Amino acid sequence: MHASDLTAIEARELLRNGQLSSVELVEACEVRIDQVDPSLNAMVTRSTDRALVEAAAADVAQANGIPGGPLRGLPVAIKDLQPTEGVRTTFGSKDFANNVPDQDCGIVARVRAAGGIVTGKTNIPEFSIGANTVNPLFGGTGNPFDPDLTCGGSSGGSAVAVATGMAPLATGSDHGGSLRIPACYCGVVGHRATPGIVPNEERSMTQNFYSVQGPVARNVRDTALLLSVVASRTLLPAGPNRDAMMFPFDSTVFESLESIDLNEVTIGVSTDLGGVLVSKTIRESFEHRLGRLEALGLRLVEVPVDLTRAPDVDWRLRSDVFVTQWHDQASGWSPDFNPNIQQSYAAALDMQMEDIAVARKVQAELLDQFQRHFEGPGRTGVDVLLCPGVSIPPFPWIQRNPEQIDGKPVENYMAWLALTASLTVVGHPVTAIPCGRDSTGMPFGLQIVGPMYGDHRSLSIAAALEDLFETQDDLARPVPILPPR
Repeated sequence: MHASDLTAIEARELLRNGQLSSVELVEACEVRIDQVDPSLNAMVTRSTDRALVEAAAADVAQANGIPGGPLRGLPVAIKDLQPTEGVRTTFGSKDFANNVPDQDCGIVARVRAAGGIVTGKTNIPEFSIGANTVNPLFGGTGNPFDPDLTCGGSSGGSAVAVATGMAPLATGSDHGGSLRIPACYCGVVGHRATPGIVPNEERSMTQNFYSVQGPVARNVRDTALLLSVVASRTLLPAGPNRDAMMFPFDSTVFESLESIDLNEVTIGVSTDLGGVLVSKTIRESFEHRLGRLEALGLRLVEVPVDLTRAPDVDWRLRSDVFVTQWHDQASGWSPDFNPNIQQSYAAALDMQMEDIAVARKVQAELLDQFQRHFEGPGRTGVDVLLCPGVSIPPFPWIQRNPEQIDGKPVENYMAWLALTASLTVVGHPVTAIPCGRDSTGMPFGLQIVGPMYGDHRSLSIAAALEDLFETQDDLARPVPILPPR
């Protein structure tokens, strides 16, 4: 096996027992980037020289028996939304093409403090708004299974980098599905944690379910490992800048997951969260999976989820967030500035305060109703809820968004993302995992939704499902065919 194809946990074990050096691992990932990125455009900024220096230092520390952090010697790709000290951070915008921050943001500081080696920055839509990774500065990032198709977004570059072995781990963030959508489209794993578990010092509003940062990896256990670091309270950067959503929490629990007997797990299922927009192709793929899982002996329960009001709530609350974040910059936008941001901002200016207030009230009602499905007795009482990840298979990345789904018009850039954005509205933790391919031959992803604050158990169940899928050729994680070295 090529070193760049090792999982993070496999690589860490080899590093610790001296069978692999960090320098060798970083060099292997750099070779892989040279091999595949010219056709995919995922790693838009590289930090090779610095990464090799840090890798050599990690090797010396390991050889001398100096204790190290949980990521010591492991390459980590960083989403270009997240500022990195000494490494260009553009936010996918021409206005920041030469921006080199003088300090790391919180999530990057924690990665470095845990011994992770930043190898570069991954592509995003401009300022990370959109589920298709394309921007005016770097252009589009292609899907590793078909470079002409979208890899999803906004953490698309991170998902592509991990899927192809450019790095074993990557950071991302999630607003309305930005971790989950690219994970589903690229055949990798992304976890959107319960808001407040992963500190986000960059948050523009004090209390909301948006702007969650998190991990991307090739499997669930690697994802949990990175989560244990980015959610750490002991690795927080010095200074007063803190996330008001953050609560006391011991993130080291994610360093190991529970051993789950799937025979004792009740899995709720919902094809469309009560009736949100989902294509016939995805419905058929999901229903096929349900049949396969039942045949494998899993206990599946149809859950009467109804999040049909959530897309409208999301649109209104998203607009509120955007005015907060952009009100002092909107007058200076160029005509080609991210049209998704402009659309949300314009929609917000047309709204009445009552519209947003009603949306917040409905959000509270939906949260209460949705949480009840995980509670008992006398209620549904499922351990997790399973649903598709994205409403349609990947489309050409030159299209900003799909215009219709099965003949139904897509009203705005969020309308085709209702499967992920509706779950953002209620705020529950969600793990996106691959489950074979759809009828078009592209990766098919599932969302595994847990109860609020139930991230550890829902990740443990996701890992058990992943293990089961790997025993079945049609359900196992698809692997892209890479160009020859």
